[in-house]
Amino acid sequence: MNLIIRLLLNALAVFILAYLLPGVVLSGNEFVTAIIVAVVLSVLNLFVKPILVIFTLPITILTLGLFLLIINALIILLADELLSGFSVSSIWVAILFSILLSILQSILHSLFKEDKK
Repeated sequence: MNLIIRLLLNALAVFILAYLLPGVVLSGNEFVTAIIVAVVLSVLNLFVKPILVIFTLPITILTLGLFLLIINALIILLADELLSGFSVSSIWVAILFSILLSILQSILHSLFKEDKK
């Protein structure tokens, strides 16, 4: 159940950012598309991102971790290519989207966090 709640919160964050950022577009039934984007981003972050991080470890160390922003943007652009209802206009919008998405996700998850007693 916790996984479904986290996925819906991520979809809410994607939906809010698509409404606020001019370079991010959700088409069709927008909230359903946001849920699909949240699922695809979760799967890509689970399988593709660790491989990219390992391959780019020297440049990540050289840039003191800032290259991870580029990796996150590439993951978002890959989701853009895989999904027809989700569109990101440029790499700069993808970087801004990834930064704002992580901030908004942490805010939403802290608001709806269950107390573990």
